[in-house]
Amino acid sequence: MERFAVIGAGAWGTALAIVARRAGRQVIIQAHEPDVAAAINQRHENPYLPGVTLDPAIEATSDLGAAIAGADAAILSVPAQFLRGVTEALGRQAAPFRLPVLICAKGIENGTCLLMTEVVAKTLPAAPQAVLSGPTFAIEVARDIPSAVTLASEDARLAERFIQAIGTPRFRPYRSDDPVGAEIGGAVKNVLAIACGIVEGKGMGDNTRAALITRGLAEIVRLGVAKGAQAETLMGLCGIGDLTLTCTAMQSRNFSLGVALGKGRPLKDILAERKAVTEGVASAPAVIELAGRLRVDMPICTAVNAIVTHGKDIDRVIESLLARPFTKEL
Repeated sequence: MERFAVIGAGAWGTALAIVARRAGRQVIIQAHEPDVAAAINQRHENPYLPGVTLDPAIEATSDLGAAIAGADAAILSVPAQFLRGVTEALGRQAAPFRLPVLICAKGIENGTCLLMTEVVAKTLPAAPQAVLSGPTFAIEVARDIPSAVTLASEDARLAERFIQAIGTPRFRPYRSDDPVGAEIGGAVKNVLAIACGIVEGKGMGDNTRAALITRGLAEIVRLGVAKGAQAETLMGLCGIGDLTLTCTAMQSRNFSLGVALGKGRPLKDILAERKAVTEGVASAPAVIELAGRLRVDMPICTAVNAIVTHGKDIDRVIESLLARPFTKEL
């Protein structure tokens, strides 16, 4: 794995390109927007990650075929709801598509309730795959602030190859054999972060946020185990680690969106101001549909979905949560 094609030139894809380059790899970024590719090639900057100067050796293109030509592996860093379209396009570029892929999208596909690994398995069945997830803000990774992530695959050798290829002293991947757990943690925490943001926006206090994080983790574990994950995985970086980060910082797009909702701003106005996707809004209905199929109780995620998908009144949704019967903790 000496040459990486990073598919998706958002903040996270760009940060991962920087990581791979720091690890000594050749990197080309595929950007959906030609002007973004031009900015990377000509000015060594990306408008999705302002304030960061890229290594001039990092190339960019808007041509998907050019990006994967000569690549040893692909990093898939596109919004979750767009992953299928990208992987189908990759499949048309090379049949069969056999490059190892590192899935960095966090979400559950609407309509199908498929995890990102399941989408890739259907669209690129010959491609070996691994998942990268964990508590990371793109800007901090890009600035080489020490960070740790979970790198999960059922193929231990593949996971180790990715770790050796992109790991550095300040970007530390920890190997896992539980990609389902890594994916569930990464997808559901975005929904819960909106809830914690609403609590912040409403001025409800740290007690309430701590309760939401803890009970939210219980929802993640229930869904993960029902889907086949190991509960222990969700006690790690891709579970409680990612949940804690996303639920406590305004850098989180999901948390900051929740704060704005809690302060009374309409969802459509908040989203209209944003260039990047807020994954919790996109994934909330799929999380709830999957929970229904697996018969898993997820009251906090259900409440968030009621607000962001069905436009329910926030105060009434909060009161309905607080009126739930007392129950056993574990």
